[in-house]
Amino acid sequence: MKQGSKKSPQEKAARQLRVIVIGFALGLAALGGLVYAVLPGNINLGSPEVGGSFTGIGQDGRTVTNADLAGRPYLVFFGYTHCPDFCPTALFDISAVFKELGPDKKVSALFVTVDPERDTPDVLKNYLENFDPRIIGLTGDGNKIEAIAKTFRVYAKKIPGEKPGDYTVDHTGIVYLMDKRGKFVSAFNLQRPPQQSARELEAFL
Repeated sequence: MKQGSKKSPQEKAARQLRVIVIGFALGLAALGGLVYAVLPGNINLGSPEVGGSFTGIGQDGRTVTNADLAGRPYLVFFGYTHCPDFCPTALFDISAVFKELGPDKKVSALFVTVDPERDTPDVLKNYLENFDPRIIGLTGDGNKIEAIAKTFRVYAKKIPGEKPGDYTVDHTGIVYLMDKRGKFVSAFNLQRPPQQSARELEAFL
């Protein structure tokens, strides 16, 4: 064997690392090809059909439809009053954005319950008193709420609790931005200063 042909431990380790990295990259490439192959070719992820006409019961007991929000941009958020942290945080964030806009701005937000069994109009009314008054609660018949969730492609599922009859609800946490015509614009980002979110929403007034 020629002198110098033996590789140092460092060189061996480096070679092994290169092999691992190359193999991992090839694996990702193969997986990417597989994912691309199974995605339907007619899905346009840039402009999904989201939202549509709806009818429900507001926290004041009156019927609320999409026509009642025509002429103003609005946000749509699905949640429920027993939600421990995520839902109230989102509603506080929306309230902060509306505060930045000022009380005279004609904007709204729709808080659609995914738990109509417990979220009656009175329950929603008491709950939403903690937030901006331009946030409208929406409840109603379970089938109607399910139909609204379906138009917004919302996932919701009851998760049994430890006590009999107790449960939580897993659900989609997207805040939807709708324009004056009730057409879906995009997911609305609340993970930024409320001033920035307010400026984006103001552009649709």
